[in-house]
Amino acid sequence: MINASLEKDIVIQGYVKCRTKGGLIVDVFGIEAFLPGSQIDVKPIRDYDVFVGKTMEFKVVKINNEFKNVVVSHKVLIEEELETQKAEIISKLEKGQVLEGTVKNITSYGVFMDLGGVDGLLHITDISWGRISHPEEVLKLDEKVKVVILDFDENKKRIALGLKQLTPHPWDSLDANLKPGDKISGKVVVLADYGAFVEIAPGVEGLIHVSEMSWSQHLRSPQEFLKVGDTVEALILTLDRTDRKMSLGIKQLSPDPWTNIGTKYPVGSKHQAGVRNFTNFGVFVELEEGVDGLIHISDLSWSKKFKHPSEFCNIGDKIEVVVLEVDAENRRLSLGHKQLEENPWDIFETVFPVDSVHEGTIIKLTDKGAIVALPYGVEAYAPLKHIVRVDKTNARVDDKLEFKVIEFNKENKRIVVSHSKIAEDQAQMAERSEEDKKEAEDKSVRKTAKKMKDTLEKSTLGDISVLSALKTEMENTEKVNLKKVKDTKAALEETAKVESATSTEDSVASSKEATSVAEVPSVPSAQGSDDSPEEKPKAAKKTAKAKKKTESKSETGELDFNEENSTESSSGANTDTEKTAETDSKPE
Repeated sequence: MINASLEKDIVIQGYVKCRTKGGLIVDVFGIEAFLPGSQIDVKPIRDYDVFVGKTMEFKVVKINNEFKNVVVSHKVLIEEELETQKAEIISKLEKGQVLEGTVKNITSYGVFMDLGGVDGLLHITDISWGRISHPEEVLKLDEKVKVVILDFDENKKRIALGLKQLTPHPWDSLDANLKPGDKISGKVVVLADYGAFVEIAPGVEGLIHVSEMSWSQHLRSPQEFLKVGDTVEALILTLDRTDRKMSLGIKQLSPDPWTNIGTKYPVGSKHQAGVRNFTNFGVFVELEEGVDGLIHISDLSWSKKFKHPSEFCNIGDKIEVVVLEVDAENRRLSLGHKQLEENPWDIFETVFPVDSVHEGTIIKLTDKGAIVALPYGVEAYAPLKHIVRVDKTNARVDDKLEFKVIEFNKENKRIVVSHSKIAEDQAQMAERSEEDKKEAEDKSVRKTAKKMKDTLEKSTLGDISVLSALKTEMENTEKVNLKKVKDTKAALEETAKVESATSTEDSVASSKEATSVAEVPSVPSAQGSDDSPEEKPKAAKKTAKAKKKTESKSETGELDFNEENSTESSSGANTDTEKTAETDSKPE
């Protein structure tokens, strides 16, 4: 019978004997069958005991011959009836139709309603005009409420229901006198990342954007100002009754700090500020609630350069600033920190001139060079090729070296230094010193040579002048002597003619006398007249005197005989002597 009921889908009756885990035990034809709790009814059953002892109709849905288990269902019979009812009910449904339903099930997203054989879903957003976190705040199980049909799908047999739509919209009953600028009070019902929703009346909400919570330009989380359930006062900023939207503000309840910003923070005034935020180009600080300013990274320090402001300070630090520029229209303040001190680059210009040498410490290495800490807290840059030491190795961090300033830019606050340049300059100086020394030596040699040359030229010129004068004198003397010799020779020839005519005695006497005074012969008078015997001793005496005078001149270098005179002198010394005697014997 059981197998036949399953094969032919026959409805059978059974007696509910007792409750068991997960369902009920049913007696069918003397066999115990299992009725799961999910197969009792189409709606959830919370109390199984109400079915114990009842006789109900069932259908066999499963038989396990191996374990001799039989599973029956009462729900399938109800579903068959419901399908017929659903088709009939859905065919009569219309949008806007109001039906009475029973709360069948409650979930976090809505409530399932039994509409008399047909289920519909009442979504949580359609339960109340106000905000609710769970449907249980409004409805309970098995509660009967009237709902309106919002939409339905005949094919999928889905019905969307609404409860709040049966009451007037709160916006329609909102006070007509409310307008922007009015102050209202409400409860915070929702917090979002961008702001807070405040309920003015059930179903009427306004949004307070996070930017309208504080005059501060730094956007913060709404949780820093409000929490759900808080009652707050706000100012109506915008009101759109058609779209049912309202924007509110809290900061407008306090005075705008930028109203008299120029008076409160004049240019040049000094203030304390708190560091609020960093950017790549500067530091945002807050002078007071709602008044922020920017310190550009170039205005942090006169002598140090920072790649990021976080190298100078930390968020939350208090630093002293000076107002550089005020732009009230755009709500901007330009601030500075280094301006609290005088510009030291005016002094640095004299301390670190180009070519000056200073001791520095390498504090940081980069791909292209090194940052060098110089005296007075100044930082300089050294290109990679300028940190090579004498041993050809690159300098490292914390090395203390001598650096030479090769560039000083006051406008850009830039100092470029070099360690390698010092060694190069020393080498050049050494080379230049050698060259200078060599040049000095060459110059000294040239000077000495010139002096010697000048001296030599002067000496030579002097000698030539003396020799020339001597030569002229000698030539004149030679001419005079030659003339004298000629005259003497002529005189001798004439004397010889005269003597030949004299007597033999006179000739012999004259010859003896000439022999005794061979070196100084007598010289006849210019008239060619014969000398008397008394005059011969006198002539010999004059001849001896002339000879002595000639020898004296020869010793002092006044006379110089050439080869011709030497030849004539060698051919006959007596002849020359006679000629000289004859010349000297001429009357003066």
